[in-house]
Amino acid sequence: MKLVASPAHLSTVSGLFESEFKARLHWAEDTDASIESSVAAILQDVQARGDAAVLEYTARWDQVRATTVAELELTQAELKAAFDSIPAQQRTALEAAAKRVRSYHEAQKKASGESWSYRDADGTLLGQKVTPLERVGIYVPGGKATYPSSVLMNAIPAHVAGVGEIIMVVPTPRGEKNAMVLAAAYVAGVTRAFTIGGAQAVAALAYGTQSIPAVHKITGPGNAYVAAAKRRVFGTVGIDMIAGPSEILVLADGSTPPDWVAMDLFSQAEHDELAQSILLCPDAAYIAQVQASIDRLLPEMPRAEIIAKSLTDRGALILTRSMEEACEISNRIAPEHLEVSSQDPHRWEPLLKHAGAIFLGAFTSESLGDYCAGPNHVLPTSGTARFSSPLGVYDFQKRSSLIEVSEQGAQTLGQIASVLAHGEGLQAHARAAEMRLK
Repeated sequence: MKLVASPAHLSTVSGLFESEFKARLHWAEDTDASIESSVAAILQDVQARGDAAVLEYTARWDQVRATTVAELELTQAELKAAFDSIPAQQRTALEAAAKRVRSYHEAQKKASGESWSYRDADGTLLGQKVTPLERVGIYVPGGKATYPSSVLMNAIPAHVAGVGEIIMVVPTPRGEKNAMVLAAAYVAGVTRAFTIGGAQAVAALAYGTQSIPAVHKITGPGNAYVAAAKRRVFGTVGIDMIAGPSEILVLADGSTPPDWVAMDLFSQAEHDELAQSILLCPDAAYIAQVQASIDRLLPEMPRAEIIAKSLTDRGALILTRSMEEACEISNRIAPEHLEVSSQDPHRWEPLLKHAGAIFLGAFTSESLGDYCAGPNHVLPTSGTARFSSPLGVYDFQKRSSLIEVSEQGAQTLGQIASVLAHGEGLQAHARAAEMRLK
């Protein structure tokens, strides 16, 4: 039976467009009650029993049996050995990607991550002190696929920010360790690494165990159990985000080879069946060419079944009245990845308000951003780009306000504070300010 990918063909001139568009966008993030119940039990158990619970769940879910958590910790020598063991081409690629990711985040730190202060006319000092988090945990998926790129994208900005300890957790089902993941940890400067995963790994990082230190923030994607666990431990620790299925939106003016666009749509659809790939274009003939490319290229893809289901269930090829309207619809979607595949992408970029990452021009495939362009590939999904940002150096820093009021400044500020404090009925606040008045 021939495999077919049938993304919805929509048109903004249709009277049914709004209802069809909303139906295609809708993704019910209904967390299975059994997952929530299981995660709550695991978190409570790890918090209570520490290492023993981590060992029990690791044996149950990953079929990795150990008598101590120390057996599950990867030494720096093992990470270095993994790096040395992979082919030279992979070593070179990892180091080149890491260099670009590090350069980008170093520039980001200079632009927004430095402390500052100033003195006003009466000598009062005001400012902001930026300090790195002391210890963070990065979760690296290790189930259906392995992601050395996720190691780079999570560990390098933490390292650039100045984080003291970077603790990596990665599941190794049946004890199978991926050399590229371990090599990436070596290249990225991971401090300690443990071969554990799932909700138990999140719990161990959040609460600490006898062998695994508690961290101050957890970043990195995972399955539904990991997402549920991160949601539950937020408040005890910081988290980066709760990531939904991956997304790509391509704005095309018809000038890019249709095979390129079809493959870009595949690049997100192959992640999983819930991923979403959408094309917005004002050229009906071009949309037909992209569909033809999809039909022709799909059988060649190793993950063809996943791509076909993703495109059929959640994909869309949308005919718009103009590129301007395409930009408006893009802003409604607020996609994770946004490709502007046109001859003049800088003409449209100012109209684009909401996106995790914007890829300008036909040669800028989303996959380059995933691996080696430099900017972070951990991006907001499910429309959260309307108010969220990519993972960056700023996620591994915190800010403290600096206030040093001079004697002269206390005379002016004290009177203001006294009036406002009395107005709020907080007399001790008022008196503390008044005592410093001459």
